[in-house]
Amino acid sequence: MGSLANRGYTSTLIAIRSTNPVQTANSQVRFISIPLKSIPIVTPVLYAIALFFFLPWHILTSKPDYIITDPYISVFSLSSVIPLSRLLGIKMILDIRSVPVETSDFRHSLQSPLFTTSITFANRLFDGMTMITHLMREEVCRRFSIDPERVGVWSSGVSTKLFNPDDHTPESVHLRKRLGLNEKFVVCYHGVFSANRGLAETIEAMSIVKKVSYNVIFLLLGTGPSVRSLRNLIKSKGLQDTVIIHSSVEHEEVPKYIAVCNVGIVPLPDHPYWRTQSPLKLLEYLAMKKVVIVTSIPAHRAVVQNDVCGIYISSINPVEIAESIIYAYNNREKLEAWGASGRKLVEEEYTWEKIAENLESYLLSINNVFHHTHTIRSRPQQRSKLHKLRG
Repeated sequence: MGSLANRGYTSTLIAIRSTNPVQTANSQVRFISIPLKSIPIVTPVLYAIALFFFLPWHILTSKPDYIITDPYISVFSLSSVIPLSRLLGIKMILDIRSVPVETSDFRHSLQSPLFTTSITFANRLFDGMTMITHLMREEVCRRFSIDPERVGVWSSGVSTKLFNPDDHTPESVHLRKRLGLNEKFVVCYHGVFSANRGLAETIEAMSIVKKVSYNVIFLLLGTGPSVRSLRNLIKSKGLQDTVIIHSSVEHEEVPKYIAVCNVGIVPLPDHPYWRTQSPLKLLEYLAMKKVVIVTSIPAHRAVVQNDVCGIYISSINPVEIAESIIYAYNNREKLEAWGASGRKLVEEEYTWEKIAENLESYLLSINNVFHHTHTIRSRPQQRSKLHKLRG
């Protein structure tokens, strides 16, 4: 949103909050948070009711140019603003960040029918859609018979200012010492710990790596529903001195932990819901000039392609993961040079400035189709307003 503000847009994010309100120093970026405690089933229903009554008033008073919503905003909530959007010439856009993920949680089991309903609703009544990757656009358009020309790609991005390795080298020296990682070769994963992310398999792979070198450490940074089972696995395999689980940290702190590592790893298995994603952690490793071990799924191939900054594995078999880690360890003197190309890749395609430019191009294409002139380019003296709704 900050990069959109730099291009002249005033953006507002409307979302649920259960903790302290989000603050921003940028006057062109606003947050409207609806305070609701997180209660399964109940909270989404209350949020839907709140939006139904709040949105018409908000639209009439703020008069946005675009409203972007995700698939998990209730159709009931949006039914109150469709007539207003048509009357005021506001463009309605559905943004899809991910497809429903396999889970046993009841609340998330409702996402699949809600996802289908939202896309059907948006395809008939909205002005456009955006999706996180070209791969997802192809898949969703094929599945729901949507014209791909109506769909833009709004991919993940990374702050090259925050994830700048040159700014975190001094901190990484002290952090390595504090974590007991001096002289160690560190493989890092950061993010959510859950099933179907290849983490258990990577821990099992460390049993094999340990036989080759005691110098290799697997550092997991984060938390999630699988944290207890991962700790039990580490204990059962006798890997307490080889695998370290560190609790999650604020996003601003993540770069210095990445700076500690020698190589990153994103071992997502070849499941349908990972193939079309745009994994943010992959971009963050690359921005920090780290070579990344990745599974050879389309989502990773689309970013890394055949660049030396990526080491591909064809599956999450522990033996194959172990071989890739040992390969990185044996080529540790080359990793710095290989990783530099990853930073260049991010700077060319995945900075937030580049992502904002791509999004603006899509928004303007919608205006061209519908002959709407209330845009930043046709009226440079007037800022366009973009409102994003999150479930």
